Amino acid sequence: MRPPQTYANPTDAEYQDLLTVLHHQWRVALRAVVILLSADGMSPAEIAELLHYDDPVTVRRWIRRHHAEGLPGLPDRPRSGRPRHGSARLGERIRALLATPKAWTTIRIWRALGRPAISLHTTYRRIREQARWRRPRLIARTDPDHDTICTRIRAHLRTLPAGTVLLAEDETYLELLAKVRACWQPHGLRHRILTPGRNQRRSIYGAVNLTTGTFHHHPSVKAVSEVFCHFLQHLLDTYPHAPAVVVLCDNDTTHTSRHTRTWLDQHPRLHLITGARYSPQDNPVERIWAALKHHIANTAVTTLNDRLRQAHTFFHHRTPDQNLTTAAPWTSPWLPHNYRQNFWPGA
Repeated sequence: MRPPQTYANPTDAEYQDLLTVLHHQWRVALRAVVILLSADGMSPAEIAELLHYDDPVTVRRWIRRHHAEGLPGLPDRPRSGRPRHGSARLGERIRALLATPKAWTTIRIWRALGRPAISLHTTYRRIREQARWRRPRLIARTDPDHDTICTRIRAHLRTLPAGTVLLAEDETYLELLAKVRACWQPHGLRHRILTPGRNQRRSIYGAVNLTTGTFHHHPSVKAVSEVFCHFLQHLLDTYPHAPAVVVLCDNDTTHTSRHTRTWLDQHPRLHLITGARYSPQDNPVERIWAALKHHIANTAVTTLNDRLRQAHTFFHHRTPDQNLTTAAPWTSPWLPHNYRQNFWPGA
């Protein structure tokens, strides 16, 4: 009776160890196998795929060397320096590990690779070929109805009368404690920025005109519904002849509170439209806040009024075109796909 078929079933670590040995300690024998497979009619591409060579060019090189020198040409030629440590697929394995978010360090990667017979310094050099040291980016979770809400907003904007003013609104806060950002510093010198004895903060409301690029801002002690309605009144007074003033914003509690709803009922000319939850990337004003905080980063002030003056100066020296370039409203899903800046607004 014919015995049943038997197949090898190594683990992933054992499989990688076999490849490491095959391409290092036994690489001369592997090259002899390449010549035999080529003599049997296999193409260089098929041999490279079978024997886990990165490129068929390597297979062709050993075939040519065998034609020219025979078996003595298969071993490595004398060369300066030692052969490179680590398997030929070590880079791919490192990249596959780093594809999963985790607090990866050099020693953690070395352990996850199965503790290969290379030093941590060599491991570090191989990691630098595949990755760089930086912080992950935090992103907000997305509203499951995000696409539906954005579609409804775009449909609503298409029904607005001519001459409607369209603004995006958001609020942030400024702190007395300096924001610290990476920057160029002279060799041997690390800048030191004083911190206040007690941190303080102020809220600041902002709205950008999505057509002209004009930016409106208003600082306050605290972000509450009364101050938000005061800011909306300021926007209405700024555009007294517009048939409607549309303000796009997020779902902050001050935007949906009872006080705000009551105020909106008394001012029908202002339309407040809230976007999807957990989607700050939809709001163009967020990018202006990022530019503001980058502008004041690494600067220490003595009072909170000095910090607010920095913000006023920042907005005073920016042009509407700079605001539009930074906010990039045409990338927001709130606006129709054919949205473009109106370079010739009506008088």
